Amino acid sequence: MSYIIAFLVGGVICALVQILMEKTKMLPGRIMVLLVCLGAFFSFIGLYEPFTEFAGAGATVPLTGFGHVLMKGVKAAVDEEGLLGLFKGGFKAGAAGCSAALIFSYLISLVAKPKIRK
Repeated sequence: MSYIIAFLVGGVICALVQILMEKTKMLPGRIMVLLVCLGAFFSFIGLYEPFTEFAGAGATVPLTGFGHVLMKGVKAAVDEEGLLGLFKGGFKAGAAGCSAALIFSYLISLVAKPKIRK
């Protein structure tokens, strides 16, 4: 049942983003930033953690989940290190995911031989 809930929640998030892309003139980059900021905001006010417990990967995989991870890292670092944690926490929390994305995309580019579009 948790797979179905994750699929439905992730699908609803993606559908809402698609509607936002179709009905507004917002550029994809701005929509991505909006999603990360929304995830961080909902994490800050304490709503995203219960949402991830309910939806699982449906809430953690979209970009809103990345904003949540950044905010969790900032909260933990501020509790441990004070004001300096405000600057370090997000980097520490998001480093593993960003590094994995870069490494795996590089490895796939070696295998797939991407072509440059002109």
